[in-house]
Amino acid sequence: MRVEYEKMVEVFERILTSRGLDSDDASLAARIFADNSLYGVISHGANRFPRVIDYIEKGDIDVKARVETIFSTPLFERWECHRGLGFLNAAKGMARAAELSDVTGIGIVALKNNNHWMRGGTYAQWAAERGYIGICWSNTTANMPAWGAKDPRIGNNPLCIGVPRKSGAPFILDLAMSQYSYGKLESTRLSGKKLPYPGGFDEEGNLTDNPQSIEKSRRVLPFGYWKGSGLSIALDLVVTLLTNGNSVMDIGGFGNEVGLSQILIALNPEKLRIEDMDDIVSRNLEYIKSSEPVDAKRKVSYPGEGLYRAKSANEENGAIEVVDEVWNKILSYL
Repeated sequence: MRVEYEKMVEVFERILTSRGLDSDDASLAARIFADNSLYGVISHGANRFPRVIDYIEKGDIDVKARVETIFSTPLFERWECHRGLGFLNAAKGMARAAELSDVTGIGIVALKNNNHWMRGGTYAQWAAERGYIGICWSNTTANMPAWGAKDPRIGNNPLCIGVPRKSGAPFILDLAMSQYSYGKLESTRLSGKKLPYPGGFDEEGNLTDNPQSIEKSRRVLPFGYWKGSGLSIALDLVVTLLTNGNSVMDIGGFGNEVGLSQILIALNPEKLRIEDMDDIVSRNLEYIKSSEPVDAKRKVSYPGEGLYRAKSANEENGAIEVVDEVWNKILSYL
């Protein structure tokens, strides 16, 4: 089925308000979920909404928790998030990082004891659309085996980078350390499809493109094999140190994916005296786009273009496609 954007926002906001969010937080949260859906990342939009409600009802997310600044310098702040709403704290954290960068050229906010931030690219995209270079990453529960291992002991810790561009869609990289995020596995399964390429191992240890088999085995494939595994470990070490927070090892013992550690960085090009940024970004991206495609029917694109194509397509259709089962589940919370 298809659901109009404003209808989606309204439903999300009503449900969140009924679960104890104040009106401002419910409005921002509803827009985050609806925007993720609008930009084609349904896995971290409508599809993820029921899980958030489940976490709220179980008490894993404290909707009344407020962040506390526990350490600060002119360019760095560390926040204790008290297991509040992860996506709201991340949105506010990137906005604060941007404020810091307006003075110092670079702003960093480290989120300790936060919860899932939904689509990490949301915050890099927010920064890029406002003229900042945005960088952020999060750790996760232990949901991926280290290269050469069977049991999950590292996270698919998403790394996101946004670079502004005045003359076209900004560059938005949203990169899980696994070949496919668990959200992508879920959305592919719900749509009754297979993955374009093998994304993990089944319970017998065979590479497979069947998302359900990978979800069952919990043996997702690190991108680049040992390279993705190594980068996952590096990101977890750095984010744990900067936040003084929980590592993937710690989070894996909590039962649910709560108490995460996250970093949000904003770079202010003007303050850093970066010259001709838009010209440099545009020339490089257009150079990449001019590559000869493997498939003559498909143009080469750069990370971020697909988000804006999906947004345009959904706006032209007048509504966002949502799996019937998911939307009916959401409506059941009203």
